[in-house]
Amino acid sequence: MMRRRFGQARIARLATITPRDGPHLVPVCFALDRDRIITVVDAKPKSTTSLRRLDNVRANPAVSLLVDHWDEDWTQLWWVRADGRGAVLDPGAELDALLAPLHEKYRDKYGLHPPRGPAIVIDVTRWVGWSASV
Repeated sequence: MMRRRFGQARIARLATITPRDGPHLVPVCFALDRDRIITVVDAKPKSTTSLRRLDNVRANPAVSLLVDHWDEDWTQLWWVRADGRGAVLDPGAELDALLAPLHEKYRDKYGLHPPRGPAIVIDVTRWVGWSASV
């Protein structure tokens, strides 16, 4: 149930660790493939493709991603967190082979503007979640 909810979410919050051991949190598009998550630097407006999250993962691969559902009816609340180890993949054949789940999930956006930037690939080591109702 946790992985299904996580995988169906449209956005996650990616937490990385800065060089000074501080948290860095950003919303990301992502795709889940078993216990592997991929998020890529896409065509959404950014001042650069050299993003802090990439530098953070290169320096410290410990990451977490959080998805959640809010509702005024608190019996509908839930959240799921995936903890794992991230690695940055630069554009190329190895990355291209991993992009299919992202293209499928975000077909309406990535079909028109395929992601060209580097990606973070996360191997999930721990799933944690909570739901107000089972």
